[in-house]
Amino acid sequence: MALPKAKEIVSTNPVVLFSKTYCPFCVDVKQLFHQVGASYKAIELDNESDGAEIQAALGELTGQRTVPNVFIGGKHIGGCDTTMDMHENGKLIPLLIEAGAVAKS
Repeated sequence: MALPKAKEIVSTNPVVLFSKTYCPFCVDVKQLFHQVGASYKAIELDNESDGAEIQAALGELTGQRTVPNVFIGGKHIGGCDTTMDMHENGKLIPLLIEAGAVAKS
C-alpha cells in the first residue's frame, strides 16, 4: 500500500517533501521553500503510521531512501544537496513556477 500512496501524494501535489521532523537537512529544505515563497506538502515520515513503509517505497521508486526526498511537478529532484545546488544555479525557481508552487514575479 505504501508505493501507491507515495505515488498518489506526489501526483496530486505540485511540491512534495518527504521529511522527518528531527532531520536538519529537511529543515534546511523547508526553510529554502519558505524563503522563496513556495507552497509545498511536507510528509513527516516519523509521524506517519506507515512512514517506514513509505520510505522503503520511495527507495524502490527513486533509488533514494534518505530524507529529505523532494518531488517537484511529479518529478523526483533528490535530497537537500541537489535542491540547494539547483537553487544556487538558478534552476529551482523556474521548476517551482512551472509546477505552480511559486507565483511568477
